[in-house]
Amino acid sequence: MSTNNNSNNNNNRSFPWDIPQTKPDRALSQAMSRLYANYLTPRPEDNPLFTSFKYTELVGFNYNGHDGTVSRRDPSKVILVGDTYYMWYTKRDTQTPPQGAEKCTDSIPSTDWDLAEIWYATSRDGFVWQEQGCAIARPAKPQPGWRSVSTPDILVWKGKYYLYYQAFMQASGIKGDHCPVTLSYADSPDGPWTPCNHIVVENGEPGSWDQFSIHDPYLLVYKGKIHLYYKSAFGDRPDYLVANGLATADDPLGPFHKHPLNPILNSGHETTYFLFKQGIAAFAIRNGNENNSIQYADDGVNFHLASVTSLMPIAAGPFVPDAFTNLDSDTTANGQGISWGISHFSDKTDPTTKHSFLGRFDCNLMQNGGNKDMKETDVIHHPSVYFAQKLSPQQKKQREQNARESKKTC
Repeated sequence: MSTNNNSNNNNNRSFPWDIPQTKPDRALSQAMSRLYANYLTPRPEDNPLFTSFKYTELVGFNYNGHDGTVSRRDPSKVILVGDTYYMWYTKRDTQTPPQGAEKCTDSIPSTDWDLAEIWYATSRDGFVWQEQGCAIARPAKPQPGWRSVSTPDILVWKGKYYLYYQAFMQASGIKGDHCPVTLSYADSPDGPWTPCNHIVVENGEPGSWDQFSIHDPYLLVYKGKIHLYYKSAFGDRPDYLVANGLATADDPLGPFHKHPLNPILNSGHETTYFLFKQGIAAFAIRNGNENNSIQYADDGVNFHLASVTSLMPIAAGPFVPDAFTNLDSDTTANGQGISWGISHFSDKTDPTTKHSFLGRFDCNLMQNGGNKDMKETDVIHHPSVYFAQKLSPQQKKQREQNARESKKTC
């Protein structure tokens, strides 16, 4: 009886001014319940999986006057070898900017990632980079990737280096953005790279969610297994939804086994994952109901919302110091998180010079982040950021017509 009285007394009192760090023993609204059920802490400023993002232009890359003929995009994770940072990325260097599927040829690209190769660059500080050259060139037809190789990610496994990437065997846009994943391997991050010459992650069976595309391979070692996260899309544009899947293997060359619960993320576009505490955290950007969120799964599979934020990096390739250290399946993971990486920006304001370029992002997603650096929720944007999202001439004309018709009915 006394317990019931205490519960009733708690419910009759106002919610405390000093917000409890753990769920209080009282009735709560759905909104207040979510603070304790969905997030690591009730205040985002205290949440190690909440961050705002800062961006810095990189030094060291030439974009041919940003005329659209040179594009760099989709960076891999950054790795540290000795005292040097390495990253790999999609590079397109073509005679024209992308012209669409109808006008593409053997030398004119259809999309920003068509007729591309995988290049790499190094840095001592993460701000100034030196482009080192081509890592993966397009192979001869009919090998996977003869049309384009793009969107790489790196795995370091037992002293060797493995680059996984999309392998296009037709121009993107002719039938969609259809491609599987293949890989090349080397004894050094500087190569030379040997192609495996086969598809590593197969497309799904006809009618399945990933029947056409296995995109954005992203590699982590977790609980002794190689985890390859990837994205695919349901349906045809514009009525489509992007989701993420998982395939695991005991060897870099496979076989890779897709998880039976795929898709494991219902939102997101490019893939970005990192070890955090005993599980794995993920970015969900740009697409789906849960876009602009950071998510967490204590088993690397069953993700839930950890925070929501804004201006998330596109195609983020973070520096994940412990990405490949969890080699023992019996060892409990203790992922430390991330604080910086490389992403890309796409200039689509002028369709005649469409291309992408690389930039650096900084964040505070460390398990022991300490200070509140980059934990701001009230991020101030210049008005131009908002006005860049203006109505198109067609949209403005339609709204003016709607207003005139509305006045006639009044």
